[in-house]
Amino acid sequence: MPGRPAFLSRSIATAFALFGGVCLAPALAAGPRIASMNLCTDQLLVTLADPEQILGLSRYSRDAWQSYAASDARHYPILSGGAEDILVLKPDIVVAGLFDKRSTRELLKAQGLHLTEFSVPRNLDEVKGQIREMGDIVQHRDRAEAEIARLDAAMARARQAVTDRHLSVLPLSRRGWVSGGDSLVSSLLSETGIFNAASDLGVGLGGYVSLEAIVNARPDFLLVSEAGDRAEDDGRAFLLHPALERFYPPSRRIVIPERLTVCGGVMLADTLDVLVRELQRVTR
Repeated sequence: MPGRPAFLSRSIATAFALFGGVCLAPALAAGPRIASMNLCTDQLLVTLADPEQILGLSRYSRDAWQSYAASDARHYPILSGGAEDILVLKPDIVVAGLFDKRSTRELLKAQGLHLTEFSVPRNLDEVKGQIREMGDIVQHRDRAEAEIARLDAAMARARQAVTDRHLSVLPLSRRGWVSGGDSLVSSLLSETGIFNAASDLGVGLGGYVSLEAIVNARPDFLLVSEAGDRAEDDGRAFLLHPALERFYPPSRRIVIPERLTVCGGVMLADTLDVLVRELQRVTR
């Protein structure tokens, strides 16, 4: 094989000597370059992709109240939610939710972009399916399988903690919103062996329930997203109503931060571990 010209060899050697062998060319992504339009796809993408694959994340990605990956999201550009900045980036793939703005999604498709849309998972099988799907998109199926194994291990710990306790829990949010029997939160509870008391209230996916109905349902515990006794607004004040505080003081409230339940994804392993710790606290 003919050798390279002497001047080229000298140039390469000089460059390596000057810069310690560090390549000065921009790092090229080993897999597809991806933009995310959705809070939930943000979190899957940040967990499973190489950093250089991520071109941008949704405008909510850095919201620590909602996003499990908020800290890591600070390392990536924030997209506006419109089509213009995504088109400028020229991603290989755009990941979005089925409930993201339809006109934006349709415009991106019309411009020839490859758009993969994720639905809202209702159970753990669907969550695992979406983790695998994102793993395939970023070409790191091994990372996806590792996250699924982590989720399975957390579920096993949760089931062990709940064994033979026959507990009923009511997932309750601001203004009396209850996550019903068809929700992902309910699926998590039932998978561990906990009964979602929303079923006794006739709530399907979710809905508002009166204070009287909650008290009359008599669940063993309430599942809420935050502790404390400060009501910043009317929505939070509902959870601090004297009747609820009387029957459900802190010792009867399981607290799981909202960022661990907003989406169905890799964060659910942490969600289940928090559930176990909270059950140990309120049942000791």
